[in-house]
Amino acid sequence: MDYKDYYKILGVDRKASADAIRSAYRKLAMKYHPDKNPGDKKAEDRFKEINEAYQVLSDDSKRAKYDQLGSAYTNFRGRGGNPTDFQWDDWFNQNASQQRGGYQNVEDPFGGGGINNFSDFFRMMFGEAMRSSVRNQAAQGYEQEAQISFDEAYHGTTRQLQTNGKKLNVKIPAGVKTGSKVRVAGAGPEGIDLYLVINVQPDSRFEQDGSNLTTISTVSIFTLILGGDADVETPAGKVKLNIPPGTQPEQVFRLAGRGMPNLKDTKTKGDLYVKLKVQVPKYLTTKQRELIEEASKIKF
Repeated sequence: MDYKDYYKILGVDRKASADAIRSAYRKLAMKYHPDKNPGDKKAEDRFKEINEAYQVLSDDSKRAKYDQLGSAYTNFRGRGGNPTDFQWDDWFNQNASQQRGGYQNVEDPFGGGGINNFSDFFRMMFGEAMRSSVRNQAAQGYEQEAQISFDEAYHGTTRQLQTNGKKLNVKIPAGVKTGSKVRVAGAGPEGIDLYLVINVQPDSRFEQDGSNLTTISTVSIFTLILGGDADVETPAGKVKLNIPPGTQPEQVFRLAGRGMPNLKDTKTKGDLYVKLKVQVPKYLTTKQRELIEEASKIKF
């Protein structure tokens, strides 16, 4: 059996922080995800390998046990030992008492297949403990993160899951937020409920506070002085905002019902707050400069 270098698989240092490991995993998982590489067996195998590495390195207990094995294996190889001569069974049997409790995420619903989908190396280290953990999770269900875009959170979306040998299309309703959970009855390991824990990716156009949103609209100084229309981005597309004459910089306008849908009642939406940002022209024509200089002499 081959030794699996999970740190190398994720491309991180052995002293990498949990955040660094999570970041590396997400980057690689997005690159090799089956949905982005349909029919590519190599990408699928790479995705499974990345997922397996993350299962171990993202869990403190599993990582500590893996690091202990890594030290023993490295010392063995350093003494000139042949990989085929390493006493895997002896090591696993000596450390079997450490295979209890706390092990989660035994299945990746986006193309996984349960513990039997992992390598022999993984199953030898964590197999029995993982099966025990699945049984212990039955009462509270099994959780798996699902990343969606801001637009998907606004409109609602679906995700195709592969679990227990079946493909399921799961509807994610409009209005979900980071931390929202979508229940899929009986779709987890051994028939327990699966909960998709939603992670909504930020959108540079909007700042979100509950169902309310804030955005910035850039207008010319002449529009503030004279009044006019400004184009405003909303999650549903651009709208025109009427700017009255004499509007002050940084003034905020409220567009009722233009925010995010309410998860419990998608017919109602939060509000969109529009903050005005002033654009001062860098260059003026001679005529424009003359008119502005003339206007500046007028006392208010």
